[in-house]
Amino acid sequence: MKIFSAGLTFVNVATIAGLLLGLLGGGLDEGFAGLALLLGLAAASCAWFGTEPFARRIKVVVPPAPPLPKSKRARRRMKLETQPIVAAPSPRRWHFWAWAVGIVFLMFAVRSFCWLLWVDGANLKIQSPNNLGDLSLHLTYIKYFANGVALWPDNPIHVFSSLRYPAGIDFFNSLLILQHFDLVRVLVWTGLLGSVATFYGFYRWGGPFGVAGFLFNGGLAGFAFFQTHKFIDYQAERIAWKSIPLTMFVTQRGLLYAIPVGLLLLLHWRRKYYPSAPNETPAGRRGFLPWWVEWSLYATMPLFHVHTFLALSIVLGFWLLIGTWEMRKQVALLLAAAFLPASAIVWMITDHFQAKSILAWAPGWLQSDPGFSNSAVRFWVMNFGLMLPALVALVGLVAWRAWTKWQRAQNPPKVEEESGVEAVGEVVPAPPVAQPFVLSGAFAFVIPAAAIFLFALFVKTAPWGWDNTKLIIWAYFICLPFLWSELISRWLWPIRAGVCFGLFFSGFVSLIGGMVVGSPGFDIANRIELEAVATVVRKIPIKERFAAFPTYNHPLLLDGRKVVLGYGGHLWTQGFDYAPIEQKLKGLMLGAPDWRERALDLHARYLFWGREEQREYAASVQPWRGQAAVVAKGFWGTIYDLERPASAGRE
Repeated sequence: MKIFSAGLTFVNVATIAGLLLGLLGGGLDEGFAGLALLLGLAAASCAWFGTEPFARRIKVVVPPAPPLPKSKRARRRMKLETQPIVAAPSPRRWHFWAWAVGIVFLMFAVRSFCWLLWVDGANLKIQSPNNLGDLSLHLTYIKYFANGVALWPDNPIHVFSSLRYPAGIDFFNSLLILQHFDLVRVLVWTGLLGSVATFYGFYRWGGPFGVAGFLFNGGLAGFAFFQTHKFIDYQAERIAWKSIPLTMFVTQRGLLYAIPVGLLLLLHWRRKYYPSAPNETPAGRRGFLPWWVEWSLYATMPLFHVHTFLALSIVLGFWLLIGTWEMRKQVALLLAAAFLPASAIVWMITDHFQAKSILAWAPGWLQSDPGFSNSAVRFWVMNFGLMLPALVALVGLVAWRAWTKWQRAQNPPKVEEESGVEAVGEVVPAPPVAQPFVLSGAFAFVIPAAAIFLFALFVKTAPWGWDNTKLIIWAYFICLPFLWSELISRWLWPIRAGVCFGLFFSGFVSLIGGMVVGSPGFDIANRIELEAVATVVRKIPIKERFAAFPTYNHPLLLDGRKVVLGYGGHLWTQGFDYAPIEQKLKGLMLGAPDWRERALDLHARYLFWGREEQREYAASVQPWRGQAAVVAKGFWGTIYDLERPASAGRE
């Protein structure tokens, strides 16, 4: 637990320190990056010393109350003699299923991240076809920050916006790049260490069942294996509840940080607010983390993953309503302290709140999307299988238990009055009173998880409805340990085995099938072309923007330079209405009569004419040839300076 906390604190503090230094200094450089990493190491050391080691909680078992004797003296004596029984924690040992899920997790991490990006001759290749667009965007942001752009920067993929993306993990990677670490190794080790942290977090949060829930989420699609006898990612097409490891953990690099931090905070809050010992008072409870670590991890989460911050905030907001007085004070203090830094980060990554609202009423999630299903019933059955009814049963069970507990608290058992005259000096026992109602840990976590799921089910948080999966996964993660402890673990082992098979088989087949693909890999860029373009654009100021064909793996973007428009899929998911700008850019690249005015309107001083442009704008008359100065030319294409005449010659 100490290393877990220290490692995440290192990433967090180094990133925030680098951001603040870059804001003050007008951008990152090698010195600022080194100082930020040193500050991160110092904070990690403090976090290591301040974090409590993980230890199994001592269980305090209160024996059942024996029948009350008739004598008052005997009652008092019985009250003094009755003591709780302290049960020693069970010895730490890994059983078969822990080893099994650990080995599968290791296979997944090594396969997915050691082959995340590699050099194959002149080409750069990736393993996952899901990652072509996503990894290209992350490479753009990493190189963009490392090039020393002024912070908070303009959007490299949209001409009229600042950067609208929670790029915290990319910013952290850029700090390492500025310390001359190899880009491929940085990507690989970030993925591997993020995988280790995620495995540890899930194992502590939900045991082997929690790890299996992360690896093997799914519904019924994978049962087609019994017809095809092939390991394929059956959840890749026409399934909304896709494999979390393959389609989210590998592709959305912010989750490499957000999932471990979210699990660490949940572990801390569970230990702090809902310990197993019933005789602990709220004032005497302490979680794993020092308060400053808890605050810093929570308050800065929007820089890394907004949906995780939203999910954690829903949990805290629920506790603010139903918790004890002491608990509500502590939660309110955390929320109040996090309000300003979190708001500042959201203000920064949403273009000063100018980004149009993406919240929209959209009941049913993706059940009405023809790309995923033609039937609402089939949609939920195929996507979630047994998991959805199991979670509904869990919510009903914990709600019923909370209701019966509340009823008992409001109606305590009555003590029968004794007949006869009381002895002199005899203390008459006070009549029983209603005890304060305290909710169980299962209720405190499962009910807000259900609220998160319902919110994601009815409110669209991004232009593409599938992005609500980023919220749904947290409802799922929060429920996993309680689904096992409150429901499945209480059944006979044959039933447990059958239920786990039904829950996880489809996800298991899809995960193995997804790891099999990717040989010999998918080309993402030509390494020689990237190096050549990077060399010639290095002398062009980083603030300048290029007119080029909008695609995800353009050499300018992969070298961290700004273009008028990036890939349309990225722009759409960030909420941009880019069609008018795209038409204006197309007219410029085709050589419209007003091409100079278009270039000025698009703030594009430079024009890149390479392989993509020649193919996509084959009908272009290229009026800038002979009229605009050539900045550089090579096998990769030509760069023109549209503000300098051709007579100025090549720089």
